[in-house]
Amino acid sequence: MRKQPNSIFGIEPKITLANITLVANTFVWYAIILAFLQNTLTNSELLLWIWSLHFSGIIISALAGVFWVRKIDQTRFLKLWLIFGGISSLSLFAINSSSFLVIIGFLAFLLGVALGIGMPTCMKYYTDNIPLEKRGRISGFIMLAFAIGTAALSMVPFNALVIGVTLAVWRFSSLAVFSLDSSKKIEQKKNDSTYKHILGRQAFILYFIPWMVFSLVNYIGAPVQSTLFGEQVTEQFTLIQNGLMGVFAVAGGFLLDYIGRKRIAIAGFVMVGLGTAVLGIYPESEACWYFSAIVDGVGWGFLFVLFVLTIWGDLSYNSSSDKYYALGMLPFFASKFLERTLGKYISALVPDYALFSFTAFFLFLAVLPLVYAPETLPEKYIRERELKSYIEKAKREKEKYA
Repeated sequence: MRKQPNSIFGIEPKITLANITLVANTFVWYAIILAFLQNTLTNSELLLWIWSLHFSGIIISALAGVFWVRKIDQTRFLKLWLIFGGISSLSLFAINSSSFLVIIGFLAFLLGVALGIGMPTCMKYYTDNIPLEKRGRISGFIMLAFAIGTAALSMVPFNALVIGVTLAVWRFSSLAVFSLDSSKKIEQKKNDSTYKHILGRQAFILYFIPWMVFSLVNYIGAPVQSTLFGEQVTEQFTLIQNGLMGVFAVAGGFLLDYIGRKRIAIAGFVMVGLGTAVLGIYPESEACWYFSAIVDGVGWGFLFVLFVLTIWGDLSYNSSSDKYYALGMLPFFASKFLERTLGKYISALVPDYALFSFTAFFLFLAVLPLVYAPETLPEKYIRERELKSYIEKAKREKEKYA
């Protein structure tokens, strides 16, 4: 794609805006949904059942939704999905006010479906529109928009009616921006891999296993923070991590496009593993917690922009990417389910230092598959940018000695 004068990174502004808004809006919408459910569902007897329905709704609808979209136009499907998300947001009022277990469980399942059924198609739309060599930097800005949007909506009072209406308006605003680019017809890719074929690909497995390990060991140990330092200090750590994650997601996105995906993946795992290892040595030191929050924020920024937004589209090559994203999102939601249900029990049974050491060990171990993983950014783009950097440096040296 040749760079035009009115383009952003060589992409038409309306395409860039539509894709950033579509994906970031979805992430923010679900982050607030999840926070509301966590604050509302406090009855321990109901948690396992309700969270099981919610996350099973996400996973089942995500895996099945990729087949339904084949029967209708992709753009129309995404519009219907956004409308469904806006309407389902209003069910938060019913969840908060209802005392019937069946109703709460059904609505939690419905909200899960409202995310999962269209998420793989949403990411496919993003992959089809954003060129591979520019996908990292655009993904970085999506994560920054997610961090800012989540912080902004978190200020809205968590009253069921207020937050429900706010999220409905938020979802419909994405529909309005998305419609700016809806006239653009995406060429449907002819190759359509099966789930069996994808799971049999070595390249997919070599990236999937580290992502699965990262998701599970990090979120299972999350409840330890509030146990050691309390909710207030934990919120400070979270704010630091989210802020750094948004900023370094942009930096990581540019690095993904300049030096490749594989190196950033390894660097991200090493940083998160280092932060966790320090906690394993000094689990009760507040200074170590802040060090870990900073290092983790940087590492998470690298890893999230890679594993949430970029790598699965790269691995799909000329095939439809929605099934790759449907499988790639499974570890994240499985880990969130374990965090909400079993995390506090695991942290209560295992000593803090042992849990952190266990986590650090597996994070460093997860680097091994990445050593053998292929680089998904074509070598020609890396060489072109290295050559461009060398030429610019030579020009500066020439001007210096002229």
